[in-house]
Amino acid sequence: MADSALKRENTRTADVSIRLSEFEIPPMQDVLLVGRRAPIGPEAARRMVDALSPEQYEVIPIKEGPFEAMVVRKSLLKLIPQERLFPIILEEGKKISTEHTVIKAQINVVITINKAIDL
Repeated sequence: MADSALKRENTRTADVSIRLSEFEIPPMQDVLLVGRRAPIGPEAARRMVDALSPEQYEVIPIKEGPFEAMVVRKSLLKLIPQERLFPIILEEGKKISTEHTVIKAQINVVITINKAIDL
């Protein structure tokens, strides 16, 4: 029985669900993907989120692909590191958009934690 207790490992996983849709009013969800030739640019998006929700969003420039920037709710980056979250959002966003669009994304994150303890 001790062997089976030792073989159990602590695990930590995250289930990520992303909902992408066209930009609407009110504009903010969890993420905005701003196309390189979209009607609004990153600076206008920054002013908008600062006016609606000061200190709650971060504007991240994107160097490659159809998007110029990603506006992301800072609280998401506390749940999932940027280097894990952004590739998923960009991959899925590219499938449904062009350089001319602004896409909003609603992201639901459920963190599951399992720990083994000795009794």
